[in-house]
Amino acid sequence: MKKLLFILSITTTFINVQAQQNTKKQAAVYKFDEILSHINGRYVDTVNNNQLVEAAIVAMLEKLDPHTTYISKEEVDDANSSINGSFVGVGIRFQIMKDTLNVVATIPGGPSEKLGIKPGDKIVMIDGKTIAGVGLKNNQVREKLMGELGSKVAIEIVRKGISKNLAFVITRDKIPIFSVDASYMITPEIGYVKLNSFSRTTLDEVQKSIAELKLKGMKHLIFDLKGNGGGLLDQAQKIADEFLSDKKLVVYSEGRAQPRSDLETYRDGLWEKGSLVILTDEYTASASEIVSGAIQDWDRGLIVGRRTFGKGLVQRPIDLSDGSQMRLTIARYYTPSGRFIQKPYDDDVDSYRKDLKNRYLNGELQHLDSIKLPDSLKFQTLQTKRTVYGGGGILPDIFVPLDTTEITDYFRSLVQTGLMNNFTMDYIEKNREVLKEKYASFDAFNREFKVDESFMKTFFAFVAKEDPKLTFNEKEYATSEKLIHLRIKAQIAQNAYGINEFYQVFNESDEIIQRAIQALTTKEYSKAKLKN
Repeated sequence: MKKLLFILSITTTFINVQAQQNTKKQAAVYKFDEILSHINGRYVDTVNNNQLVEAAIVAMLEKLDPHTTYISKEEVDDANSSINGSFVGVGIRFQIMKDTLNVVATIPGGPSEKLGIKPGDKIVMIDGKTIAGVGLKNNQVREKLMGELGSKVAIEIVRKGISKNLAFVITRDKIPIFSVDASYMITPEIGYVKLNSFSRTTLDEVQKSIAELKLKGMKHLIFDLKGNGGGLLDQAQKIADEFLSDKKLVVYSEGRAQPRSDLETYRDGLWEKGSLVILTDEYTASASEIVSGAIQDWDRGLIVGRRTFGKGLVQRPIDLSDGSQMRLTIARYYTPSGRFIQKPYDDDVDSYRKDLKNRYLNGELQHLDSIKLPDSLKFQTLQTKRTVYGGGGILPDIFVPLDTTEITDYFRSLVQTGLMNNFTMDYIEKNREVLKEKYASFDAFNREFKVDESFMKTFFAFVAKEDPKLTFNEKEYATSEKLIHLRIKAQIAQNAYGINEFYQVFNESDEIIQRAIQALTTKEYSKAKLKN
């Protein structure tokens, strides 16, 4: 009887608390409606209710945490495309140069490639309307070329060597967004995979990359998560499962209305044996931190780079009745050792967003000892009992300072004005066939193509013609010369061969990658006494 009375008491208390909460919520809703009614009835000008409500929603969600967000109906498809791993379009990578829409590349297997549209083609008309010389913007191109699955768009292109415009009718289709940017052998034994996000296709892409690299003799893997802002939680679990053997906890999450949920490894992965280095930087976030944290906690590999972003909150997408969407934080996630790696956000959203800038100003990106973490945030790895930290990202095992010695204002100007990019596009357009004849493969191009003094004279002449106000700075050029040459070569490689080849060239200057190679090719990795 006493037990029954106790249960009834608990139930009654719960009902009362819930009733009080409902009353408070109804009062808040009434107050909001009351204010909106006064605005509509008395405000000096005509008002747009949708704009007011959306602004109120955004402001309201900002009071919760920095990662609970509202996405308007118009932005939902774009926001979901990277997570879904595809969007609907015509399948080209483009660039607007000199007010003309240039095809930089066609997506393999996409509708444009199948019709024979080629890199270097200039799209001058879309659905009977001239688009050249009218001040076209990138977002306008997307609006014109993207659309419903199976719908058609008519274009006309100008192709070098052909006097008449070529007409095509393209049927829009699903276009893949690849999460693996690059996958290649850095040395005969070291493989490299760069992942830009965690989408629905990520596991398949990573497995394909690892399988191909193993066939090429890979004994050590560098898995690059620099700049990777995250994505789907289940994909983080599956990627970690490629590296962790047996049944191991990858991550767990819990929240006020969300009971604890454990995600564990459950199958054989493709790289459970063999050396593993994970690369991170200050833009490595969310799902990337889950993978990094699991690898570090289980002593499976080395984390090389800089402290990660520090996002330890789980969002659930909630579709709203008008087609808009809210991504609501429902739980906190923890690494296997129990680390909560979310950085503080108690002050305000603006302070939170300035955190990376403050890290730079405080010297944290250049000096490890500038990172101040209290003893209360100390944890131990699960097998070798190494000290690791929570409370603000994943701290790497090998810290690599940010090197800005070659970056000058002159270099920034060449990049930010788009002049370097425009030059490489122009160069490829004029020399595409010459490059194909001179270099039988990318490997030949990478070995033999030189950005020499003669080549740079052509570049400087282009810059002077396009932007006479950008004055050549001899001293700053001397400082940035190597970086400028490498970036130009990398961009030519990208336009001529692809994004994978861009990274094969540009990674030669990446200090984090070079430090990882050093750790793998010396006794440093083995001295860490990691566990497979």
